This record gives sequence, structure tokens and C-alpha cells, in this order.
Amino acid sequence: MNIVRPTFWNKINLISLSLYPLTLITYFINLIKNFSEKKNFSLKTICVGNIYVGGTGKTPLCIKINKILSKNYKTTFIKKKYTNQYDEQKLLSSNGNLICSKNRADCLKTAQNQNYNLAIMDDGLQDKSINYDLSIVCFNSSEAIGNSFLLPAGPLRENISTIKNYDAIFLNGEKKNKKLLLLLKKIKNNIKIFEGKYVPLNLKKFNRKKEFLIFSGLGNPEEFERTLKKNNFKIKEKFIFPDHYNFSNFEINNIKKIAKNKKLEIITTEKDYLRLSKNNKKNIKFLKIELKIKNSKRFINFLKEKL
Repeated sequence: MNIVRPTFWNKINLISLSLYPLTLITYFINLIKNFSEKKNFSLKTICVGNIYVGGTGKTPLCIKINKILSKNYKTTFIKKKYTNQYDEQKLLSSNGNLICSKNRADCLKTAQNQNYNLAIMDDGLQDKSINYDLSIVCFNSSEAIGNSFLLPAGPLRENISTIKNYDAIFLNGEKKNKKLLLLLKKIKNNIKIFEGKYVPLNLKKFNRKKEFLIFSGLGNPEEFERTLKKNNFKIKEKFIFPDHYNFSNFEINNIKKIAKNKKLEIITTEKDYLRLSKNNKKNIKFLKIELKIKNSKRFINFLKEKL
């Protein structure tokens, strides 16, 4: 399923209020999951997840954690297999080993059998059948928690109060959100909070004197645009698609036609670039980013203490 974030998720309004009774379904599904029998595994497990649907930066944080811990552990990424998320699967597998199937517990059994001693789970906080050694909730600092309602009236997979069940919060993005920080501390005063932002790695590949057309299919496309503008890209056209969107030949050809007519360079994200066919990749560049963690030593020490 490709998710388009509705605008009524941003603030409480008539649409979100009319859908509010349906949030009881999400609430009871979560309640039932809490009674699941938890499975333990011999290898260590870190789950990087979210409670806000899409665009919170789980995958870049998983890649960063792997980079930190792969020196001392035999690591593997674990991701539940969704047919529309092969972009993230490709991104993970290009940065380490990936075990992917429809059942996370089966993935962990495979990891055990292959003698991995640390599994980094990309998503899975709502899978209550696994007893994780370390759980991290990601938020985008700009989007925060939207209107604070559960799906489908709002963007939350779980109530914001559930952060008290997790070990740490990771805030991604350029914006400093004091209101969100205060809310998180109010719910769990002693919870560890870490912050990070995205740093481009391949700026030299771009002539930033030129003008650009950008396109993306992300949970939070605004963060991509903010990163480009901060690095002095002149954006003249933009096309936004749903998260994990499968671009058609017609759509890519149309983007290329507009760019050619207006003499624009085309740029997208690495995740979107991985979804393009070999032919469609021609004349399209991607911005390669890395997550830079504020006070990284504190974060590294936290990981080591927990494991």
C-alpha cells in the first residue's frame, strides 16, 4: 500500500473528528497485540521503529547503527518483507547483510542459524511477539505527532503515551522542536533523547549554479526539499508521489520532458533512484545522504551500555 499523508492529519479538524470513532479499531488491535507471547533469541536485537506513519528516518538510523556496531558484532539487518518496499530493502542490503521475510521471528531464527550475534530491525515496534534488547522510536522533528490521533483519524500507529515502553527517542531533521521535546519528557522524564540531521555526501556531483527539478516518493518529502535548499539548490519544479511509489515509464518520461524544456537538472533521493529501471535512471542524479548524530559519543555509549 502506498501511503499519501492526508492534510487532515496535521491538525484537528472536522474530517479528523468524524473519523475519530474508527481509531478505536487501531486501539483494540494494539491492545490485543500486547497479549502476544514474547519470543527470546540468543542474538542481541535492536528495533528501530516509529509510531508516526512514514518519513521518520528509521532506515538511515539503522544504517548508522550498523556502521557503529559492525566493528564489534557480526550484524545483520532484519526487515519484514513488503512487496512495495524493495527500495528500502535495496538500501539496507547495499550497506550490510539483510534478512527479509514475511515473519520477523523467522528472520531472527535465520540470523541465529547463520551465527549473527546482533540483529538491527528496520521497523517492528508494533510487533509485540519479540522481546527486543533495545527499542528506539524515531520522529521527524518537523512533523512531530500531527494532530495526535490514531489511524485513520491521525498519523499515529500507537498512542503517544506508549513511548514510556521504549528505551530511547531519536529526532530526525533540521528543525528544533521544543514543544515535542517537552511533551516526550512529560510522558517519560528519564527517556534518552537523541537528535540527528541529514548531511549530503555527494554535493560535488552537482553544479548548484544550475536550476533543478526534484521528485520523490517519501513519507516526508519536505525534509528532502529542506536539505536541498539548505545546500543552495535552486528548485524550480517539484513532483511529489506517495511513499514507496512505483514510477511508471510515462511519469519519468514526462518529468524528463519538462526538465528538458525548462533546462533543468533532475535530482531525486537515493531511495527513489533505486526504484527506477536502468533506462529511466539516465539523466537523473540522486542526493546521497548520511545521518549525522548530534553528540555521537553519547549515542555510541548508550548503545554499548544497553547491549
